Amino acid sequence: MHDIRYNAVDDEILVPNPFSNAILTFRGGANGQEAPVRIIQGPNTELNGPDRLDIDVVHREIFVPGRGNVLVFPLDANGDVRPKRAVRGPDTQIAGSSIAVDPLNNMFAVTGRDRSILVFDRLANGNVKPLHVIRGPNTQIDRINQMAIYPAGKLLVVAMPGVQGAMEPPRVFVGMWSLDDDGDIAPKWTITGKQTGLKKPFAVALNPDHKELYVTDMRLNGVMTFAVPEIFQPVAPAPVPANRH
Repeated sequence: MHDIRYNAVDDEILVPNPFSNAILTFRGGANGQEAPVRIIQGPNTELNGPDRLDIDVVHREIFVPGRGNVLVFPLDANGDVRPKRAVRGPDTQIAGSSIAVDPLNNMFAVTGRDRSILVFDRLANGNVKPLHVIRGPNTQIDRINQMAIYPAGKLLVVAMPGVQGAMEPPRVFVGMWSLDDDGDIAPKWTITGKQTGLKKPFAVALNPDHKELYVTDMRLNGVMTFAVPEIFQPVAPAPVPANRH
């Protein structure tokens, strides 16, 4: 398992299982060999080796990136249920190895083809084009592993573990972009260099209250904490149309 999400509203833990093509939901206090309280699994789900997910507790949804698609389920879905939305098709450009959802600005970011980051409307469905595409040499993207969003700042934070297969790749960093960025855009901020101690960053998590960024590193087998108050800068949210839900 390469991803996990905690639902603080319902005190639940969600885990994708690529080996059984399932999304498992456990009690927050689960311990030992406790069974999940819900399992999304079966042919109607269209799940195919799910390895990452994100949750939107505001709109009560689960977003699961796949091989060329993003499947969206109700947060309380259980059993062999069909996705309520599916973003897929050639116009989407989705590769689907990582995802992050912004319920405040109604967007989600997902990995795309040719080492890119794609930003979509949260309610996107079908063969739709992304709102923004971050791609090109200035981005410094070699490979994207996992991402998180700071909604108040419309900031996307991405773990970049370097080229596939190298034990300690030469270009590893944590990169940050605005969700409004488009094109061959350099990161707004990066955490990189020998002084950071990063060898192969795997995942990121944000703590806006303490203005900290947490990074797991697969080569160090550890978690690193960075104090980065400058990245937690709120911006004015875009007005939400009356028909959004």
